[in-house]
Amino acid sequence: MRNVSGTTLFIGHAGNGRDIAALRRAGIEALIDVAINETPATPQREMVCCRIPLDDGGGNPPVSVRLALDTTSALLKAEIKTLVFCSAGMSRSPAIAAGALSLALAIDPNEALGRVRACGPCDISPTLWGSVLEALRR
Repeated sequence: MRNVSGTTLFIGHAGNGRDIAALRRAGIEALIDVAINETPATPQREMVCCRIPLDDGGGNPPVSVRLALDTTSALLKAEIKTLVFCSAGMSRSPAIAAGALSLALAIDPNEALGRVRACGPCDISPTLWGSVLEALRR
């Protein structure tokens, strides 16, 4: 689990979303689960959890991509410590985190992507990033 510097936003993988002790230590209050191919996380009762299953390839409903961006952005604006996670934490979670950061801070999506890449390794699917950019234009 890695923090996007200067924000309350964290990026991780499915194991991070299930590690209650680590979530508590980090002060995570909300989870955004975008892993379509993983068993949904079962967070503590007081934790906000939004599951918006996305695929790295094409075919994601535009409304799902936009919902993931808007929800994550709203949590970021409210300064709620939020973990966005997918299977490996390399494509979907960084892409959604970057798009949400772009919305929340009103910065260029590619600048937001640079901030996300600075906090750790990423291997974002070009198709998914294209879907994020399209959703941000709406």
